[in-house]
Amino acid sequence: MPHVIVKAWSGKTEEQKQRLADAIAHDVMDILGFGGESVSVGFEEIPTGPMEGRCLSSGHRGTRSNALQETRIPNVEVHRMAQSPLAEAHGQSVAATLMPVMTAVLAGFIIIGVALPVLPLHVNNDLGFGPLVVGLVAGAQFAASLVSRVWAGTYSDRRGAKRGVLVGLIAAAAAGQLYLFSLAFVKVPELSVAILLIGRAVLGGAESFIITGGVAWGLGLVHRQHAGKVIAWVGTAMFAAMALGGPIGTILYTSFGFLSIALVTALLPLIVLGYLVRMPAVAPQAHGEHASFNTIMKAVWLPGLGAALASIGYCAILAFSSLFFTDMHWQPVWMAFSAFGAALIASRAMGGHLPDRFGGAKVATVFVIVEAIGLLLMSLATTALVASAGAAVAGLGYSLVYPGLGVEAVSGITRNNRGMAMGLYTAFLDLTMAVGSPALGWVGGHAGLRAVFMVSAVIVACTAGVAIHLLHKSKHREAA
Repeated sequence: MPHVIVKAWSGKTEEQKQRLADAIAHDVMDILGFGGESVSVGFEEIPTGPMEGRCLSSGHRGTRSNALQETRIPNVEVHRMAQSPLAEAHGQSVAATLMPVMTAVLAGFIIIGVALPVLPLHVNNDLGFGPLVVGLVAGAQFAASLVSRVWAGTYSDRRGAKRGVLVGLIAAAAAGQLYLFSLAFVKVPELSVAILLIGRAVLGGAESFIITGGVAWGLGLVHRQHAGKVIAWVGTAMFAAMALGGPIGTILYTSFGFLSIALVTALLPLIVLGYLVRMPAVAPQAHGEHASFNTIMKAVWLPGLGAALASIGYCAILAFSSLFFTDMHWQPVWMAFSAFGAALIASRAMGGHLPDRFGGAKVATVFVIVEAIGLLLMSLATTALVASAGAAVAGLGYSLVYPGLGVEAVSGITRNNRGMAMGLYTAFLDLTMAVGSPALGWVGGHAGLRAVFMVSAVIVACTAGVAIHLLHKSKHREAA
């Protein structure tokens, strides 16, 4: 356990020392980068002298913490006596530290991905229901994800981020059990689809706990200067899993039916659970109050709005690129989405550190323009190759917009509130998926599929205004 020695003028009472320890412990951890570990606070009395309170981190003088100011005991010096090795992770060591988190996210989203292309087939062909019921079953997961984000974030903050991920994996396995149970009533399709609907909702809640807890776990395992890298790499694991899950699910369903999908959903989370149990956890903070929903929302809503606008492009390519290719008689129909995903993953793998190095708002401002250009290119494309190139450019742009704005979302949030902050931030993406797809469908139905990508490019470009505003706010904070 890292230990902090607080050097204070002699004459402090035990009550003052305790008050000081309680007030500064969590603040010192943020300033000195102790990750999510607990910190013990000891006192060493020094003679009275003209020493102004200050914090020293790795030998460099820093600003006095807010908590020190609030105690009204000004003459204090804090020395770093021990340091979490996780907090000093760099380069490959950051990747190694984040591996358990990325494994959990990969598993959680593979089981989501395997079901996406085959659920409509199962509900329609095996159970005999039409498009309305197909939509209800598919949408139940996303609706449950949206409404459970805050719950997942609060749980991660109060009970521990790793525990939140484990709860998500257990819930995902339970969803697989419900899939299996629904197959026992295929001859009673109404009952079977009702059980399947419940399973989809449970999986949606599981997804919230896995991704929200996963990001909070990653943020706690490494120094806060790597926040952008955490969000980028955990998001990369999510996109990679979705990309892998579709083909795997199609092959499994074609060969073995929906039973194979249910078995994968039930068993894969339990396998990963066994691997994660012994991985390092991030203890919930013993010091510091948990901020209210309104306080966190006030800090997160603007980056979240930017992320929602930028995600319209992702929504357009996910929902309408294959339909666009079919309408234009281009093959293969999956080429644009694959190009988008490949560019996004490659960009995050090579440039995931950029938001941490140059600032999230600055990186988002540049890359959102790249995304808008890619969508514009898709809307003007006359060949499959040009459309796929546009999708790749859009993927390159979107790759660092979401983590860049995510850095801004958590920049002013204390460690013991980051779970809720990331839950709220991620909810903006859910909202885009829920509202954006029908809205873009309406545009496509009235103005053609090219207009979907043209309108998306305009909406995405509006994110630049949000990012520039955040950049100005960041500069004002630094100047102050």
